[in-house]
Amino acid sequence: MGVFAFQLPRGRPSRRAGRGACLLAALGMLAAPASEAAARCASEGEQSVFEVEALKSELMVVGITCKQEDRYNAFIQRYQPKLAENYRSFEQHFARARGGARARDAYVTNLAQVRGFEAQKLGSDFCLRNPGLFDEVMALPGAEVLPAYAAGKDLIPESLGSCATQAAAPARSAAASRRRGR
Repeated sequence: MGVFAFQLPRGRPSRRAGRGACLLAALGMLAAPASEAAARCASEGEQSVFEVEALKSELMVVGITCKQEDRYNAFIQRYQPKLAENYRSFEQHFARARGGARARDAYVTNLAQVRGFEAQKLGSDFCLRNPGLFDEVMALPGAEVLPAYAAGKDLIPESLGSCATQAAAPARSAAASRRRGR
């Protein structure tokens, strides 16, 4: 099982990247309303796993949106062992409590979509507000403080929550729609 930490391509974005951003924004609009309270995990350890994944997703969105791919890649390289360990725990949570890889992939996709939609809502202000995020995370003394840093950022969208089963609802709704359409 591979780690879901990939590096972003360098250089000029392709047309496909532009289409992807539009798709990301459109799908982000399908997320549950933000008025729900963010569900938390029963254990701080599991909550921490979700917070680190949310940080990784946020940095990916900042990297893509603000043309900071090199900084995102540096983050991935610096924290690779911790990110790999965290992702294994993330996979285990979904295998045990949420229906496996499909639900996990839907959660990761929805997480990126919600963050991408927020970036689009802010427009050019998004990149003006977020340049320090890479500086902060790269200035951490080590990987052992990454979970505490992620927890302090409050990056898990209320519409997704953490361990609660409703977080997988957007993926289930889409699957149910496809079945009804057959």
